Amino acid sequence: MWFAQPKQDYVSQMPWRHADETAIMSWQIRARNYNVFVANSLLVVLVIISSLFIFFFLMTGDESVLSATLFGGGGLLMAILIPMSMTHQTSILVYRFTKKNAEVCSWKPQMDAVKPFLKWSAIILMPIVLVLILMDPSLLITSLGPLAMGFAAWMMGSSKGYQEMARGSRHEEIDWTKTEHIKVWRKRSMIALTYQWKPFKRNSSYRPRTHLLYCLPEELDDRIQFFKEHLPHAKYEEGKIDIP
Repeated sequence: MWFAQPKQDYVSQMPWRHADETAIMSWQIRARNYNVFVANSLLVVLVIISSLFIFFFLMTGDESVLSATLFGGGGLLMAILIPMSMTHQTSILVYRFTKKNAEVCSWKPQMDAVKPFLKWSAIILMPIVLVLILMDPSLLITSLGPLAMGFAAWMMGSSKGYQEMARGSRHEEIDWTKTEHIKVWRKRSMIALTYQWKPFKRNSSYRPRTHLLYCLPEELDDRIQFFKEHLPHAKYEEGKIDIP
């Protein structure tokens, strides 16, 4: 499972485009690389809605105290875990800087656990569903669940494009030597590098582009010192960074 993975040196495993250039700085981190305030707010809303639905369902039913407690407790746990799996995903980000170029590879490790979960769920549920169908043919529609899980697992295993989309895989280059502005947000251990770039080689003007770099809190000062030394002409600032 993604949350039980041992620590790995991802820097040496990435398909770097400038692997022939000597790295002068590299690091990796697992982070929530999005607006956590929005995600936390969405989680609260989803948990409240799910909890109210469970509460009204129990109020209108005739379950015993024991069954109501078990159903309510299990439902509340699922009402928290399922929305959290959607709003609190993390990404692994791997950075590599050379004198001329910088690259970042990122992906969501949670998706690596989805395929085996879907596969084994389909394998376990299908015999149960077949027995139910033999007992009552009207339950044929219940086979759609295991079939859908199996199809999704097959898609994730056979389609490279689908895997990359599901994992949120990205490989970007940063023109870090052109950086004009360095901004640091110590609360979230983030560094923003801003420089001018042309989105198209022809018929386009320069516009500001910002790359957000996530760091471990204990390594933040070392990263700041690195950029100050290699970008002496860039303006330095500390404060909150807007995250999309």
